[in-house]
Amino acid sequence: MTGDGMTMWEVAVLDGGPADGLRVRVADRPGVVQVTCPCEMDEPSSGVRVDALYLYRREARVRDGSLRYGFDAASP
Repeated sequence: MTGDGMTMWEVAVLDGGPADGLRVRVADRPGVVQVTCPCEMDEPSSGVRVDALYLYRREARVRDGSLRYGFDAASP
C-alpha cells in the first residue's frame, strides 16, 4: 500500500470477464469495481455514448496476499 495523504491505494487484480488479469489501483478496498467498454454505434450520435458495464466483486478469500476482484457474470 502506498499513501497520498490520507487515501490508501493498493493494486488489485481482476479475475475473469473482459478485464481478466488487468491490474488496477483502488483506494480503501471498495466492494465492487465497475469496468466499462465502449460500444460501437451504427449511426453517428450527437454526443451520446454507449458503454457495456461489467462488475467485479472483491473476493473475501485472499489466495496469495493480493487484493482480487472476481467477475460477476450475473451483473447487469
